[in-house]
Amino acid sequence: MTSQDQQEPAFVVHLNGSGGTVKGWVVADTLVDGLAMGGTRMTTSVTEDEVRGLARGMTEKLTLVGLPIGGAKAGIVSDGTNREETFRTFGRTVKPLLHGGLHLGIDLGVTPADRALFFAEAGYDPRRRAHAVPMPIDWRTYYEPLIDCTGHGVGVSAVAALEARGRQGSARVVVQGFGAVGRAVATFLEDRGHTVVAVADIDGTISADELPVRDLIAVTDEFGRIDRGRLPSGVTVSGESDAWLDVDADLLVLAAQKDALNTENAHRLRAPLVVEGGNLTSSADAKQKVAAAGAVLVPDVVANVGGAAAAGLAIARLVPFDLPADARKQWVFDWVGERVRANTLALLEIAASSAGDPLPELLAARRKDRER
Repeated sequence: MTSQDQQEPAFVVHLNGSGGTVKGWVVADTLVDGLAMGGTRMTTSVTEDEVRGLARGMTEKLTLVGLPIGGAKAGIVSDGTNREETFRTFGRTVKPLLHGGLHLGIDLGVTPADRALFFAEAGYDPRRRAHAVPMPIDWRTYYEPLIDCTGHGVGVSAVAALEARGRQGSARVVVQGFGAVGRAVATFLEDRGHTVVAVADIDGTISADELPVRDLIAVTDEFGRIDRGRLPSGVTVSGESDAWLDVDADLLVLAAQKDALNTENAHRLRAPLVVEGGNLTSSADAKQKVAAAGAVLVPDVVANVGGAAAAGLAIARLVPFDLPADARKQWVFDWVGERVRANTLALLEIAASSAGDPLPELLAARRKDRER
């Protein structure tokens, strides 16, 4: 374990609310020139330790893609009741942090509309603060067309890993979690000739020899819940917990909750390749069990970087804003895809040549690259 892995966060703020009540935390894991960034997660079970882990993951993601920004994360304990009041209170509470160098975006349980609400309540525009972003367009115009960027990066990682393992032809894919990332990954892989055989949401698992991804998306809400009353014909539905693990597949994409793959269920894994499309979707014990079984797992800090990188590229003033909107979006997607592919292949190369976790070696190499 390196000294970087052992260090405490730059700071941790416990949120109680301002003009209202909100329970949560903001963790700045690292600061680079006074800047840090990361998403905001809202669940009933999020904890300070979880937010710390997510913030450390952001530091690692940004290091791996070479962006000069520190990692941060926010967590709100809520079931989404009184959503507008929650995010208005959150915006007022984190206002000093947003204006002081932290950029908070979206994560599990938080939508672009929620982000717009807490930005507005905080009077926050990324272009109008210290280290302001010189953008000729407003933040939503830039960022919201990039909503599928994370899923794009996860898809690139999955395809690179399949190719590196010598997979030829169509792979059978299970996508656990059908929110924005899961839907984007499923579409990406289907468009490249792979077959999605199961998807899972909060209500269970839907499977078939070949699922019609776009038909499923058409009956899915913004939080990733699929309407069981409007399913296409010929599918099998299971409400059993973790039934997605029992589907024969070549690739499992984890795109939902923390520790979806854990010490209690990892022995059921059938897929020889796992790609983390969400944050902290495998526990440390599960990762060890996956490796011991001879399967390969690409961690979230390698695959799940698209949204963070898209925001970081703007904050670091690297985006060519003079490009037309479609060309600008393609530039960001290409930038993310190139780095995700390179990091995925480098990780697998390290894993093939040495025992143990390959991630620390890859992080050390990327830190050296950034210092040059």
